[in-house]
Amino acid sequence: MTRMLNIIAAALVGLSLIGGASALAAESLGVNGSTTVLPIGQATAEAYMKKNPSVNISISGGGSGNGIKALIDKTTQIAMSSRQMKKEEIELAKSKGVNPMEHKVAIDALTPVAHPSNPVANLTIEQLSLIYQGKIRNWKEVGGKDLQIVVISRDTSSGTYESWQEKILHKEKVSPRAQLQASSGAVVQAVSKNRYAIGYIGIGYLNKSVKALTVNGIVANDANALNGTYPIARPLYYYTNGEPKGSAAGYLNFVKGPEGQKIVKKEGFVPLK
Repeated sequence: MTRMLNIIAAALVGLSLIGGASALAAESLGVNGSTTVLPIGQATAEAYMKKNPSVNISISGGGSGNGIKALIDKTTQIAMSSRQMKKEEIELAKSKGVNPMEHKVAIDALTPVAHPSNPVANLTIEQLSLIYQGKIRNWKEVGGKDLQIVVISRDTSSGTYESWQEKILHKEKVSPRAQLQASSGAVVQAVSKNRYAIGYIGIGYLNKSVKALTVNGIVANDANALNGTYPIARPLYYYTNGEPKGSAAGYLNFVKGPEGQKIVKKEGFVPLK
C-alpha cells in the first residue's frame, strides 16, 4: 500500500513539473523597428497578449533601418518599418538565409507641422522641398512673419526621413542646418517649443501642441490618405522571415483583422480599409 502511494505521489509530482514547464514555455515574440509604427505595435501587442496570455511580445523602437537589420541578423521575429525594404537589404537578407515577407498593417499621412502661433496654414510640395534643402530660410517667403525658419527633421536612419526625402526632397539631401531628431515624438516636442520651427511627423503623433499644415491645399486625414489625394501618404509595414508561424502568425492576423485595425485608428493612423 505504501509503495502504491509513493508511485501515485511521484506521478503527481511529475505532472506538476510538466505543467510548470508548459507555463515557463510561453512563446516569446520580438518586434523591433520604426518609431512611427511603434504606437501601433505597443497597443496591438498589449491587446493581443490580453487575449493570449501564453504569448509574450516585446516591442522596441530604434528606427526602420535598425528593425530591418535585426530581422536580417535574426535577432527579432518582426521588423516594423515606415518604408519598404531596399533592394540591397533584401539581397543581404537572402545571403544570410532570411526571406523577407512584407505585411502592410496601416496607412500613414506624413504631416508637416509648425508652432501653433505660426499664421502659415498651407505649403506646397515645392515650398517644403526648398525649405528642407535650405533654399527658403524665412517664413515671410511663404506668407508668414519675418522669422528665420528652424528646420526639424528625422535622422537619416529613419524610414520617415527616407519617405520625406523621396516624396518631398526628390532624393536631394536635407539642409546641414536641420536639427535631426531620433523619433516623431521628439520632432513634436521640438516644434512645440519653438515658434520658428517646422517639422514632419506620422499622423498618429499629431496633437494640439503643434499645428498641422495642409500640403498643396489638401488636409492630411483618413479619406484623403486612402483615396490617394493627399500627396505624402504611405503604407506602414511589418516584415517577417518567410511566412509567419505560431504566435507571429496569430499576432499579425490580429493586427490586420478588425480588432487590430480599430486600434490602428485609435492610435491616430489610417486603417487599411
